[in-house]
Amino acid sequence: MSQNQSAENPQQPLRKTHVVTSFLLRTDTAQPRILIVRRSQRVGSYNERWAGISGFVETGVTPDEQAFTEIREETGLQREQVRMLRRGTVVEDEDAAINRHWYVHPFLFEVLTPDAIRLDWEATEMRWIAPQELQNYETVPKLEEAYLSATGGEKVV
Repeated sequence: MSQNQSAENPQQPLRKTHVVTSFLLRTDTAQPRILIVRRSQRVGSYNERWAGISGFVETGVTPDEQAFTEIREETGLQREQVRMLRRGTVVEDEDAAINRHWYVHPFLFEVLTPDAIRLDWEATEMRWIAPQELQNYETVPKLEEAYLSATGGEKVV
């Protein structure tokens, strides 16, 4: 069976799914920190794993706009409370167990008001961590790779 086919139906290709993952950066501490959130039991996949602020890219919406929407929905932060710094290249991951071929659009944002964050139902916990600590957490697939893509990505002006 090729990697592009699901375990349940060997003829069925994996469902192509575009998502955004935004890494929120705070620079008001001694060392810069990024926000990770623990996914709740109520989300569709990777429950209780750590992630950035993420969501499906809706039809007709650019990944850039979707990133702002997810930040607003999941943290309560408005557009003027964050600043997009970088746009990474797409990170792909195939997960035959859930029949998905993920296309992750990674972003790096600076948070201007980090104490204003209020999580919605999609996350149960949040932590501000040093980026090198990502490896110490059970994360969604390829989160560290998405972070490196975001930080090494195209500068947004």
